[in-house]
Amino acid sequence: MPHCRDSLPGSAPFRLEWRPSRWLLAALLALSLLAPLSVLGSELAPALAWPLALAAAGHGLRLAWTEAGRAPRRLVLAAGGSGTDLLDGKPLRACHVGWRGPLAFVHAIDRDGRSHRLAWWPDTLPAPLRRELRLAMAARMASRRVRPMAP
Repeated sequence: MPHCRDSLPGSAPFRLEWRPSRWLLAALLALSLLAPLSVLGSELAPALAWPLALAAAGHGLRLAWTEAGRAPRRLVLAAGGSGTDLLDGKPLRACHVGWRGPLAFVHAIDRDGRSHRLAWWPDTLPAPLRRELRLAMAARMASRRVRPMAP
């Protein structure tokens, strides 16, 4: 039988690149503009409102600048739960993928115990890749289940 199930090679690891989201950057910039307006629109005394408004705008712009300057990351999820997951070529001790609608969140812990968190927005993780990631995670969970043996 040429296409015997036992002769098929194992699944390839799932590779995914993370980069800063333009949607997130736009939201941070919008909030850095709206935060000072909300402070100035409050009933705070002007002597306090203006410095607080400038601080809110500065902090929002700093957050947007920091997020825009983050380097791309590469995540490699081992096929079927066998092997080691990698983040930027470094092995991970644990890796969990969570979902909030179209947003994908990865929480990973490296071998040194450091925590890494990444979020993919729809502009950085299109629907076909989201589907592949969901399928890869489902395959990992299925391979980790312990099936009881029949007596």
